[in-house]
Amino acid sequence: MTPFFSASPRPPLWRQLLPPLLAAGLVALLAATLLSPARNATDGGPLVGKSAPPLTLQTLDGSTISLNSLQGRPVILNFWASWCGPCREEAPLFRELSTRQTGQEGLVVLGVLYLEPSEQNARDFIREYSLAYPNLRDPGTRTGINYGVAGVPETFFISADGVVQHVDRGGLSRERLNIGLQKIGVPTL
Repeated sequence: MTPFFSASPRPPLWRQLLPPLLAAGLVALLAATLLSPARNATDGGPLVGKSAPPLTLQTLDGSTISLNSLQGRPVILNFWASWCGPCREEAPLFRELSTRQTGQEGLVVLGVLYLEPSEQNARDFIREYSLAYPNLRDPGTRTGINYGVAGVPETFFISADGVVQHVDRGGLSRERLNIGLQKIGVPTL
């Protein structure tokens, strides 16, 4: 009796080992990337050292604010949403910081609503944390896109000459807020 099929010759050893070795290398590379801390994971970005993108937005009260009109003053631009847990944690810091907004020369704190599904929720958040600084609508998230916002909260520290000096992603602690303040020449909290 003859076999119905014949055994094919065995491929060379390197052809047998290549796929598992490639897979193991890719798994090791992925593991190293995921398990090692990213450099500047919470700060930095492509806008640092560049002029802040222009913005002209309406406040929740209906007035208009443009970044250009604030030239000569340091600005903190905080993108936030009422549903954001870290935004709630940093809100008291912004309330404390906004008490420094006096006169026409000092610090300006601005909030920008980012992917906020309910303006009423934003108003409730502002009332709950007694936030006295302007909060701006960003229809279609155009400003967020111009600033490269990927999530909330993200805070941009803009010097009096209109240059982004520092970007912080994630909820601010007092220490991280002070780093940004120092970079725009504002006394720390």
